[in-house]
Amino acid sequence: MPFITERWPGGMLTNFVTIRKAVKKMAHIDRMKLDGSFDALSKREKLQINRQREKLEKNLGSISDMTRLPGALFVVDIKKEHIAVAEAQKLNIPIFAMVDTNSDPRLVDYVIPANDDASKSIDKVLSFVTDAIAEGLSDRKSEKEKVAKKEAAPKAEAAPKVEEAKTEEVAAPKVEEAKTEEVAAPKAKAVKAPKKAKAKKEATETPSEETK
Repeated sequence: MPFITERWPGGMLTNFVTIRKAVKKMAHIDRMKLDGSFDALSKREKLQINRQREKLEKNLGSISDMTRLPGALFVVDIKKEHIAVAEAQKLNIPIFAMVDTNSDPRLVDYVIPANDDASKSIDKVLSFVTDAIAEGLSDRKSEKEKVAKKEAAPKAEAAPKVEEAKTEEVAAPKVEEAKTEEVAAPKAKAVKAPKKAKAKKEATETPSEETK
């Protein structure tokens, strides 16, 4: 999870695009060291780039994976980190903070009354907060899996129905062909019947001629 332990970089939230450019510059230096182009530089250039890389790592190394604005902000000392609080308020980002007696709780959305100077107090509060965050992330993951299973179930049930519909469509023309054959058969008999009748008439007429 992204965090800031050094001085808060002014405009880290309100001017996030510029901060991302600085992070990309740090990543560019790392790529130069990997592909060998860093070795082609002079000794002085290498020294300058290494100093720049160390400075970026110190201030922005902990937020190198943060590609978008955070959904919430947790502050330990709102009096010392008043710039971070002001930026979060400007962007309507919820603020969770440990608020001591020398701070104004009205600046914070979710107040945690605690001593923000003692390391033991900070460690105790943060242990509960990190456990709650981990539990919430696991619950969200399980809910997403349940939703995905529910969405996949109707699709699995619909697949056999589609196959049955296809088989019915294939069988329907065969039934129609059989019906057409049955309809055609009586027509053939009806055509042949008059010929037999004519033959009978001729047979009856021939004896009369002989008798004559």
